[in-house]
Order: sequence, then structure tokens, then C-alpha cells
Amino acid sequence: MQQAFADISAKARLAAQKNDWATVGRCAAQLVAQDPQDPEGHFLAGLTEKAAGRPRRAAECFAQALALDPARYDAAIELASRCSLDDRQAEAFALLQRYEPALGNSPRYLDMAGLAWSSIGLHDRAWPLHRRANELQPGVPRFKANLAACAVYLGRIDEAEAIYRELLVREPAHQRNHYQLARLKTAQDDAHIRQMQEVLRAGGLAPARNIYLYYAIGKELEDLGRWDEAFGYYRMAGDAATSVSRYDVATDVALIDAIIACCSAEWIAAPPIPAPAAATGRNPIFIVGLPRTGTTLTERILASHSQVESIGETMQLPATLRRVSGIGTADEVTPQVVAAAAKQDPALVAAGYLEAIRHRLGAKPMFIEKFPENFLYLGFIARAWPEARLVYLGRHPMDACFAMYKQSYFRYAYSLDSVGRYYVAHDRLLRHWRSALGERLVEVRYESLVADQEGETRALLARLGLPFEPACLEFEKNVTASATASAVQVREKMHDRSVNRWRHFERHLEPLRRVLEDAGIAVE
Repeated sequence: MQQAFADISAKARLAAQKNDWATVGRCAAQLVAQDPQDPEGHFLAGLTEKAAGRPRRAAECFAQALALDPARYDAAIELASRCSLDDRQAEAFALLQRYEPALGNSPRYLDMAGLAWSSIGLHDRAWPLHRRANELQPGVPRFKANLAACAVYLGRIDEAEAIYRELLVREPAHQRNHYQLARLKTAQDDAHIRQMQEVLRAGGLAPARNIYLYYAIGKELEDLGRWDEAFGYYRMAGDAATSVSRYDVATDVALIDAIIACCSAEWIAAPPIPAPAAATGRNPIFIVGLPRTGTTLTERILASHSQVESIGETMQLPATLRRVSGIGTADEVTPQVVAAAAKQDPALVAAGYLEAIRHRLGAKPMFIEKFPENFLYLGFIARAWPEARLVYLGRHPMDACFAMYKQSYFRYAYSLDSVGRYYVAHDRLLRHWRSALGERLVEVRYESLVADQEGETRALLARLGLPFEPACLEFEKNVTASATASAVQVREKMHDRSVNRWRHFERHLEPLRRVLEDAGIAVE
């Protein structure tokens, strides 16, 4: 009986290596039928459910395997990985903390645990695991790429560059690796551009499959001052992304309108007024604004202060609002979620958020949450944390919109029309927050910050009730991780190269200018 059980397990493991999930599933069912108290069948069933795109069922199977045998580190890390992606970060943290010591000789699960650590914002915990996975099983492209990504987060830019170049020698047509390499440094010549253009010519792929190359080539052409050519590739990237995104900016505009309707000044000030900061002894600083407007720069300046730490971009506030609302949505805040959450006790928002991010907190008295799009939820933040500092970053509208347009991250910025319309709605929301929040809203202008670093830094610290410290002027020496779109730039000293960058593309950006000016937004 035991031998038959072992033979079925071995057959399933071999099938899993070949991605033969039908066989794995049959074997798992046989094992569970033979001995439902043995964890192996449940674990294999979890792998099958995971491969089939049924993550919730997979998590249930892994949890069952772990319950039957608490020593199954493979089930634990599979479950931790799922938790880290499902906004169950506290559960992921506990699992990783407990089972990491058991992973010393498993490259696959070292790598998976590293990804889970990064997913919950603890990149320094991920780094040694990725390194160990590569030491145990060198030459695995996936392991090397994950090591390179972690290196970028930790500011190890030269190491990341070397890894991406090595990967591209082995697989010259890997578009994502070309894209990541292009982001690391300012191009000094067109060698990499020509290499990427040859990949485009040789591949003959549909535009929707070339999106990362388009963005990468555009970026390096812009580095070299070849403005018209650069914009041509940015346009191809945006058009290709638009063709497959199934996105309508009206959806996001409707959300902003719902937030304005729900989050009035009277609602923000209405009782009950909780005091959740007492639970941790700290007060949060929420840094918000449109992406690419200087939020990461401001975070690094403030996080260089001895009394402040950063927990990065957690995305846990919108996740908490979804949970508190009681409305089951997969990964988005909708007008219905906003309306339902607005009726709940704000203490639930504060408590739920703090529980979700507790594993990221150190010992400093103040902490920064820097998720730019929390500008949508400033009303909820202000109501849940009466003592929270609210810092909003503003930037010239044309520079802000163009900076988002030429990135791959923002669905509302794939077309000039969409990003313009989104900016107009955002501007309407900003004016609402100014009226509803008054002096609580601390506004910082990106252009002013780079023009007068010390003066603006001193003024910002004063508004936040913090004494000036010279370290805030040397933010580039801050060695903590950064996993934002600006992860490379924040390792540099302050500069003004991005101010009025849009002027180089003025002719191409005329449709954007019209959208903004038609809405009464000045761009000169």
C-alpha cells in the first residue's frame, strides 16, 4: 500500500515537471481517496488548482496539506505566496517568518519565498533568498531575473545591469529583460536601441506583443535627445496597450465623482472621531499625488529623517476599504465600495489598515505610506486618522501627463485623450480636497522642490512638525529599498532635468494640451 502510494506520488511529481496537470490532478485524486489524512494528495491538488487558475481553491488545498503536516514547507510557501497576492500580508509574513529557515536547499521555494517577501514590501528579506536560489541552481533564467529585480529595489543597479545583460546574451529576444535594462541607466549611445530594433524586425510580432520593446526604445531615444523618434515609439506602445486593455477612462472618472459626492467636509468632520494612532504610538504620513509627480522623491527626503521611516507603496488602504465595505470585488474600488465604506465606522478602516501593514513597521515614531493613488482616498484617511499628515505632490500638468504616458504602468495613460481626461477629473478632486481638508492638506510643488531643495525641505518639515535635519538633503544616500517606477532615479542627487521635459514633445502633445485647456487648466 505504501509503495503504491509512493509510486503515484512520484508519477505526479514527474508529470508536474512536464506541466502535465491532467495527470497530476488524477494522481492527487487517487492519493486523497487512498488516504485523506496524508498531505501529499492535498498538496498536489493545490498545484493542479494553481495551474488551472483557481487560486482560492489552490490556497485551500495548500492549507489542508499544511494542517495535516506542519513541517511541509512547500505547502507553507505556496500558501504564503498566495496570501501575499491576496492582500493577506500579515498571514504571508507569519508563514514566511516561520518557514524560511527550512528552505536552505530548495531553489524553487527559496525563489518563491523571495518573491513573497518582496510582494509584502520586505525586499531586504528577499535578497538573500534569491541569491541562495541562484547559488544552488545557477543558470535558471527565472531565478536570475528575480534576483535582478530585487537588486533594482535595493539600489544595486550595477549588479542588476550585469544580470540583465547576461540574460540577454542567452535570450536576445526577451522583451521584458530589454525593457528592464533600458530603465537602469541613461543611454549613452544607440547600441542597445539597434539591438532592440533588430528584435522587432526579426520577430515580426503583432504590435500588442511588442509593447515593452516600444517603451524601452522610446526611453533610450529620449535619453539621446532624439525626441521625434522617441515619441513615435511611445505612441506605438500606448496604442498597442490601448488595443488590448479594454479600458474606458469614464470608469475612473465615475469613481472620482462618487468620491466627491460621498466625502464632503461635513462627512470628514462627523463623529465618531477615533484615535487609532494610539494603537501603534505612531502617526502616518500619507504622500499622495498623481504618479510621476515627485512622490518618491519626497518620500526619500522625509524617510532620511531620524524620526521617520517609510513602509513604501502598500496598496493596503484601498484593499481595506474593499474589506470594510462588505462588497466583494476582486481588486478594484468602485463607486459602490466608496458609498458602502463611507457608512462604516472609520475606526474599522484605521484598524484594518494598521493590521495589514504592521509587519512593515519599525521603531520610529512616524511612518510614510507612499501610494500615489491614495489621493483618491484622502477623505477616508482624514476621517480615520485625525492626526495623520497629508502631503500632496503637484507638477506641471503637461509634464505630469506625459511622464505617465511614456510608462507601461498606468492604464489611464495609454492614450493622450485618456490621460488628459483623467487629469481633468483629478484636478476636480484636488479642488474638492482643498475645500474639504483646508490646512490639513500640505501641498508640495515638484518644480519648487527641485529649484530650492533646502528651502522647500525646511518648509515641508516645519509643516509636518519635524525639526530640520541635514540628512534630508542627502536623500540619495538613503539605502532602504524602493520598489516604485522611480527606483533608479531616487539613487541620484536632486536635479531639474525633468522640469519642462514636455517642451521637447510639444508638437506631439497638442491633443493633450487641447483636452486640458478646454477644461480650463492652464498649461503655460
